[in-house]
Amino acid sequence: MDIEMIASLGLASAEKLADRALAAASEAGVNICVAIVDRAGYPLVFKRQPGAPFHSIDIALDKAYTAVSFGLPTAKWDKRLAEGSEMLRHGLMHRERFVSFGGGLPIKHEGQRVGAIGISGGSEAQDVAFCEAALAGL
Repeated sequence: MDIEMIASLGLASAEKLADRALAAASEAGVNICVAIVDRAGYPLVFKRQPGAPFHSIDIALDKAYTAVSFGLPTAKWDKRLAEGSEMLRHGLMHRERFVSFGGGLPIKHEGQRVGAIGISGGSEAQDVAFCEAALAGL
């Protein structure tokens, strides 16, 4: 039997990451939703600041899911889809939960993908910056 052991982000680390993202957003005066998912894409932590848009709930979760699924920041998909085939573009853009704009980053430990963070509520650039601020402490 072939068994693969896969490392995944723990709950305590996910909590710290979410709190760092919320602190960065609060400092900027932006209300966000932040989602941290494990290596399988399941939510570990989700937090929504009062005043964050309701649509941002699902968007944050989907950004994290997309980032962990492919191991790429969601912001990189715009260029990849522009350079790819029409079939690829059409196929991915019609996938449920696929997000092709910034605000989702994979979380890596020793080069291995262990989870992802997704943020929604600010501009695309702000969402990316809040993700980066959260991950800066790793």
